[in-house]
Amino acid sequence: MAISPNMLHPQLPALAVDAACSGNPGIMEFRGVIAGTGTEVFHRGPYVQGTNNIGEFLALVLGLAYLKKHNLPWPIYTDSVTALAWVRQRKCKSKIEWTAANQDLLLTVRKAEAWLLQNTWTTPLLKWETSIWGEIPADFGRK
Repeated sequence: MAISPNMLHPQLPALAVDAACSGNPGIMEFRGVIAGTGTEVFHRGPYVQGTNNIGEFLALVLGLAYLKKHNLPWPIYTDSVTALAWVRQRKCKSKIEWTAANQDLLLTVRKAEAWLLQNTWTTPLLKWETSIWGEIPADFGRK
């Protein structure tokens, strides 16, 4: 694959988001960090009976809300193609079984979907090119 000049380095400043999940479903958490400095700007979880895709979706939505609240024109990077699609569709399309045990996570997902439906944004949502740039700065380092 030829590397275009705009893929040599990520655009900075930027927000990078990621999630980690032990099991599927399992204990899940997510966070956002400033790419370039590694400063964590939000961290949520752990949630029980979550999935990595749900965490990535929630991280993107919280990232959008964070940048909008602080009036920052930065892009957001994620390594999740699934989460990017769900945010563009404004709907978490997980097939997870919602139970009493993960009701708090379901409420968080519903709140995120409502935010997406009630807000607009111009924030670029970009795919982190792990094969070129290494792990996303928000990675939890548990691989």
